[in-house]
Amino acid sequence: MFKVGDKVVYPMHGAGIIEAIEEREILGKKKMYYIMRLPLGDMKVMIPTDNVEEIGLREIISRDEVKKVLEVLKTPKTKMSSNWNRRYRANMQKIKSGNIYEVAEVVRNLQIRDIEKGLSTGERKMLSNAKQILISELVLADNMTEEEAEAMIEDLFE
Repeated sequence: MFKVGDKVVYPMHGAGIIEAIEEREILGKKKMYYIMRLPLGDMKVMIPTDNVEEIGLREIISRDEVKKVLEVLKTPKTKMSSNWNRRYRANMQKIKSGNIYEVAEVVRNLQIRDIEKGLSTGERKMLSNAKQILISELVLADNMTEEEAEAMIEDLFE
C-alpha cells in the first residue's frame, strides 16, 4: 500500500507522485484510487488501489540505482532481431515490464541503432516514449530537472 507523497512508477506512463487516495464511483462501483501526478506533461492518472500488483506499480529507484541505470546505457547494445516486428515486440515487452533497467536497454539499443542505421517511424516513437519514461524516473530519483536528465542521456551517445 502506497501513501500520499510516495514517488512511484506506473509502467508505460513513467514516474510520478501520489497526490491523494480517494474513493470514487465509476460505472456505479465505488473503489479506492491513487491519484498520481506525472510531472512530465503534468498529467494526472487514477489507479485502482486493488489493481496495483497487476498493473506493476512500484516505488522509484534509489539515488544509488541511478548510477546502475547509466551503466546500462553505457554498455554495448545487446543482440536484437533483424526482423522489425520481432524487435518491436521484444522492446515493447521490456517497456511494459516497468523495469527501469529494461527500459534503459531499449533506449540504449534504439539510440545506437538510430546512429548506425536510422529508425523507422514506429521505432523512433518507441525510443521517444522509452526515453520519457526513463527521464521521468531519473528526475524524481535524483532531484534533477527534465532538461538535466535528458542532457545526461544524450551525452552518453555522443
